[in-house]
Amino acid sequence: MTNNLPSSFPPPVAKDEFIVPPQAKPDEELSIGALFVGAGPASLAGAIRLMQLLNEAPDIKATLGEFPVAIVEKGKYVGAHLLSGAVINPSAFQKLFPNLKAEDFPFYQRIDKEAVYFLTDKNSLRIPTPPTMRNHGNYSASLSKVGKWLGEQAEALGVTILPETSGTHLLVNNEAVVGIRTGDKGRDQQGQHMPNFEPGTEMHTKIVALGEGTQGHLTQAALEHFQLQGQNPQIWALGVKEVWQVQKPLDRVIHTMGWPLKLGKKYHEFGGSFAYPFGPDKVSLGLVVGLDNHDASLSAHDVFQEMKLHPLFKGMLEGGKRLGWGAKTIPEGGYYALPKKLHLPGALILGDGAGMVNVPSLKGIHYAMWSGIYAAEAIFRALKAGNHLHSPFALSSYDSDVRESFIGKDLYAVRNMRQAFQHGFVAGGAVASLMTLTKGRFPRGRATSLADREQPLFSSGRTYAKPDGKLTFDKLSSVHAAGNRSRDKQPNHIRVERNVSEVVGEALIHMCPAEVYEWKRDETGKKILQINPSNCVHCGAITAKGGRLTPPEGGSGPEYTEM
Repeated sequence: MTNNLPSSFPPPVAKDEFIVPPQAKPDEELSIGALFVGAGPASLAGAIRLMQLLNEAPDIKATLGEFPVAIVEKGKYVGAHLLSGAVINPSAFQKLFPNLKAEDFPFYQRIDKEAVYFLTDKNSLRIPTPPTMRNHGNYSASLSKVGKWLGEQAEALGVTILPETSGTHLLVNNEAVVGIRTGDKGRDQQGQHMPNFEPGTEMHTKIVALGEGTQGHLTQAALEHFQLQGQNPQIWALGVKEVWQVQKPLDRVIHTMGWPLKLGKKYHEFGGSFAYPFGPDKVSLGLVVGLDNHDASLSAHDVFQEMKLHPLFKGMLEGGKRLGWGAKTIPEGGYYALPKKLHLPGALILGDGAGMVNVPSLKGIHYAMWSGIYAAEAIFRALKAGNHLHSPFALSSYDSDVRESFIGKDLYAVRNMRQAFQHGFVAGGAVASLMTLTKGRFPRGRATSLADREQPLFSSGRTYAKPDGKLTFDKLSSVHAAGNRSRDKQPNHIRVERNVSEVVGEALIHMCPAEVYEWKRDETGKKILQINPSNCVHCGAITAKGGRLTPPEGGSGPEYTEM
């Protein structure tokens, strides 16, 4: 065992634990035509597009039963678990709602200016904006508000949305996905029934569209069971974000690189910050840090707090008020980390769950929405042709549609950019510039990378200043600002080995932005990990770094509104 590798301490998860055959009696199951898992941009766009098509074809719609299209969402409401920058390319909105204008969409403002800076601890040097980071014609928005609006449009079309509903198991019969099982409610910490116990439900479907977003539980189960992992392992970043009410408006999009991250190859730190205007009196800002870093004492949350003291940000925020905080992982593996197939018998994989994120342009939302649109159109074509959706190739057109679209072409053009930075900031920047200049033609080939859990760790002993509670904040107050409402007395949903080495334990403790992990001594005096699951904001970082995040009771977790 290598004590400085997180992968040396695998989580207590059995093979195919979350894959089960259907067992419910006919009168106990819920029959749904097309089921989208997760009410994020991909699922919402897909459900809207599919219902638009079905409403124009009532004979086909009738074959899908009482609930032709439904979405299950583990959050308290649609948007509760949605978090992103966000600057959105509006093309998917224009496709779904051609009769609406930009001012009708749930956006804050059109982006017409941007600036990119290289930071040191005291200064900022403005550099030319790379072509990949130009945002003219895009719009700033709260993804939580966007999700809420899309949910309303979906329901108006006839889509059934079931919030507070966790998908815990994939139903698989004869190697086809035939539905999902939802999680129980009302169990105590030992898993025993409480007076308010409600068992989960088997939902039997013609098609399951997995749009759970980053680190989706059922998506991970499907990728493992059907052996769909891509040529490269998926790698992840952790984004920590705040929304502030400010005294003067920000007039442009700002991105930074450099400080507060360390640029030396030894540290293997990759990331950058953003500040986006949210109308006349709000700013969205955050820091994204790669989870393939080597320093066990690196805390993305605390580095972000430190970053706000830089003159570039301090002047922007002074006199303002923090309105919200959140954290989420982002897939950064790129083109070669996409699953081998995006379709399987009875199921499709959408958006962030497949890794459809363009790292250098910091874009994923419109890719996710377009993947939902392509999924809906593939499902409708198959239904119209009378194909059995549980057969192996019934939905293969979805895969080709995505890969041959601008999604596949955009991701291929930047296929090696993220991997280039594993050789350090200077070398990575040179390769990234070459790829940009040649539009992805050079360098050729596939750059390989290690999974985040396979990256060796050391501790630099990094320390952080005590938060002042005005401009900088600790982790627990930030969890409160996320609106976290998890019930304390429910089973632990975080699978992680508690008996880990000192350096791995330190990495997990520092990595988590919500103070879920801490050291505790057992009866022999040995240090083991203590888990505080009710703090969890479901960012997914633990899955990237060697553990496994599973769904808690439906309705648990953050309740984002501004994010």
